Amino acid sequence: MYTINTLENIEFTASNGRMKYHPGVHENHRNRFTEEELSYMCSIWECTKKEDIAFVLGRTHGTVLTKVNMLKESGEFEYYKRLGMMFYHVTQ
Repeated sequence: MYTINTLENIEFTASNGRMKYHPGVHENHRNRFTEEELSYMCSIWECTKKEDIAFVLGRTHGTVLTKVNMLKESGEFEYYKRLGMMFYHVTQ
């Protein structure tokens, strides 16, 4: 583990370089995902870096990876993806 910004105490894991939880960055940590967040996340999943999605949603990288995996396993991912594409007008 190493610290990038000592003023903010933002730390990254040594194994994969992911940002560790920080209350100033991950303001939605432990909050339920909203339908808007799920639709946004699923609609841009294939074309956006996962760490960028996590940053925009105020969640950790691991949290968004886990959530999408759960949505795919339950069959809900495509529903939220279509919902997001209609809402955000994302085209493939």
